[in-house]
Amino acid sequence: MVRAGFRYFFNRGLRWQLRHEIEAQLLKFWSTGLPLDHVDGHLNLHLHPTVVSLLAHHAPRWGVRHFRLTRDPFWLNARLAGGQWAYRISHAIIFGLLCWRARPVLCRLGIRHTAAVFGLLQNGRVTEDYLIRLLPRLPWGDSELYAHPSRHTSSHELEALTSERVKELVREQDIQLVRYQDL
Repeated sequence: MVRAGFRYFFNRGLRWQLRHEIEAQLLKFWSTGLPLDHVDGHLNLHLHPTVVSLLAHHAPRWGVRHFRLTRDPFWLNARLAGGQWAYRISHAIIFGLLCWRARPVLCRLGIRHTAAVFGLLQNGRVTEDYLIRLLPRLPWGDSELYAHPSRHTSSHELEALTSERVKELVREQDIQLVRYQDL
């Protein structure tokens, strides 16, 4: 992935291929008839400077109005969770820089995003306990919870997201659950 990232950035000839791949994926999605809620990418590739530039250039034509700006606030995460320090620090720095670069582009185009995303630094470890600690400490404004719930590989994340304790805390904290298109 790192090698591909460098190639996307330094090999201008790949921009044409990237643009066509992004457009093909959007066309495939539009063929479902569903509304485009927001743009994001596998392994957060949508934050790559070349991809952000392409999305910005074609956003009006492609109907891009919402974007996942994957910035998980490190200092809050450091207070709430433990372990995997090298992963958490490196990802906080990398995604902090990518978001710092992408945010002005998105704002200039009026593309909406949440103020923060929580769960990226957990790397598949979004648990009920993490959510119970996080929810009362959410910053003012809108945030996204980043998780990969599944019945197989990440059943603990599915259990955390559907936990009665978490649901009750969401109600107690008066947290409104919304979609990107509601921003």
